[in-house]
Amino acid sequence: MTGEQIFFLIVGAVTLLSALMVVTSRDLVHAALWLVATLFGVAIVYAFLNAGFLAVVQVVVYIGAIAILFIFAVMLTRRQAADTGAAMNANWWVGALVAVVSFLGLASMLSKWSGFSKMATAMPSGFDAVGQLGGALTSADGYVLPFEVASVLLLAALVGAVYLAFNKK
Repeated sequence: MTGEQIFFLIVGAVTLLSALMVVTSRDLVHAALWLVATLFGVAIVYAFLNAGFLAVVQVVVYIGAIAILFIFAVMLTRRQAADTGAAMNANWWVGALVAVVSFLGLASMLSKWSGFSKMATAMPSGFDAVGQLGGALTSADGYVLPFEVASVLLLAALVGAVYLAFNKK
């Protein structure tokens, strides 16, 4: 194994561990901070794949905007959503069973796949991935509508959090 492969495995393990902590953490602020760690690990994986633009977008958009929006929303609505009930659902084991069965199914499917030993083909020298991505995000035939719908939903969530935080009863 090369040093790059070892570092990739370490980053992958830390990213998976922090993703597990996102869903098992009892404190919402801690879960949001674990989400930041998970998203940063994904950005490192993008950098390993020579997708520098996606790594920067991951850090700026997902960590810098969306995760911080989650943290602000949690902190603004903290007083109204005090810990009043049980932190875990009584049927948590059903979700855990579905997750384990899904993981085992995926692992058995990927164990028969020959793509692990193949190397990716090199990109041509004049390939403009950033231009194609920008065209796909801004063209009417591309992803401009889902991109804008997501931004409106995030804005509505922030406005709702501010309303709940300052609503005097």
